[in-house]
Amino acid sequence: MNQILIIDDNYGIATALDVLFSLYEIKTIHADTPEQGLLLLQSNKVDLIIQDMNFSEDTTSGEEGKTLFKQIHANYPDLPVILLTAWGNIETAVNLVKSGASDYLTKPWDDTKLVTTVQNLIELGQLRQQTNSMISQTSSQTHSLSEQYNLCGTIFNSSAMLQTLTMATQIAHADIPVLITGPNGSGKEKVAETIQANSSEKDNTFVKVNVGALPMELLEAELFGAEAGAFTGAQKKRVGRFEAADGGTLFLDEIGNLPLSGQIKLLRVLQTGEFERLGSSQTRKVKVRVISATNADLLDEIKQGNFREDLYYRLNVIEIKVAPLVDRVDDILPLALHFMPEGTTLSNEAESRLQNHSWPGNVRELENVIKRASLLASEGHIQVKDLGLPEKEFITPRNTTVIEPDKEELLQTLQANRHNISQTAKQLGLSRQSLYRRMDKFSIPRDTVPKEL
Repeated sequence: MNQILIIDDNYGIATALDVLFSLYEIKTIHADTPEQGLLLLQSNKVDLIIQDMNFSEDTTSGEEGKTLFKQIHANYPDLPVILLTAWGNIETAVNLVKSGASDYLTKPWDDTKLVTTVQNLIELGQLRQQTNSMISQTSSQTHSLSEQYNLCGTIFNSSAMLQTLTMATQIAHADIPVLITGPNGSGKEKVAETIQANSSEKDNTFVKVNVGALPMELLEAELFGAEAGAFTGAQKKRVGRFEAADGGTLFLDEIGNLPLSGQIKLLRVLQTGEFERLGSSQTRKVKVRVISATNADLLDEIKQGNFREDLYYRLNVIEIKVAPLVDRVDDILPLALHFMPEGTTLSNEAESRLQNHSWPGNVRELENVIKRASLLASEGHIQVKDLGLPEKEFITPRNTTVIEPDKEELLQTLQANRHNISQTAKQLGLSRQSLYRRMDKFSIPRDTVPKEL
């Protein structure tokens, strides 16, 4: 059963509220002084507080209620507080709402409105607790993963990217082909680097080739090599990427652009390790682990006759999907801060605009936006106008879990990062200024934090 704390010196009001909430299976406990209320908070699990603004006789200024709220909010910042106030204290109550109080109601209150407000705030608080728990768990898992594996400097804070990298590290040692799928600019190459860096071939050659960036007439020569005179302009022999990657790993980006003739040769290499250079009848043999990536729907390409089904299943022994940035909202600010030059800052409005953009170009688009904004920003402080994003765009990001860190999480993250402000801010998805504001909010002295290493 949910429980709320009523802090009011009027026993009649406490009784009336107890009767009202009992009809909705909400339990109440009562304190008639601020001191007693603070003691009850220490020994009881409370989902919400309803507090009066005046407690002493002949006192109507609301200062007692203001002091009580500040004490509660300092120690329990996520606990919803509803202020019960007379008409004379409305201005004070409004100011407290701006400072973090959930709502205020005037006496006499409307029962229906009060119950609805309480139920909504309790439900919101429960959702916040669940989300905070998920974020805390993600943060712990991220730290553990980075301690065990080389994540190649990947910047992320989302559960979606954590799952992707966890899978990448789990299959890294398996000597099998891997297919990485996801939209352009989402980070597929970074996932490929993570697989290679944690594989048994991590100390051997790692060759990357963007199949989509090579001219069709040169694709096969680039991949498999060519003898002098094999085609017009081939004046000397060319060593292909497969030969260059022998004993190591070959990353084929945009594999969906490989022509059918090249697909046949690639299938043969995957099956036997054998191939011939263009213009040569000599069979060569290599041992190469192939990691491929594509933004295309290969199953649809198979239906259209553009991609071989047997090659697809050879490449897709393990598939790793990289989510678009719009589904990884928790990654946006950490990435933006990573792309910003040292000393550049973000305004609160700019942070909000970044988090509410749809990012069709994904991480690559974000990087370009930040680089441009950094050049345009006055005195190194990026404003909304510097971003150049659509002004009337109201995209609701999916899988959004951006929740205010509480005091305990701030302290734990500071300690985990050896009090390095930049690292702490990046891990929490905040700018340095935002982190400082939250430290001030929770009375964490700045001067006790050692200078950054």
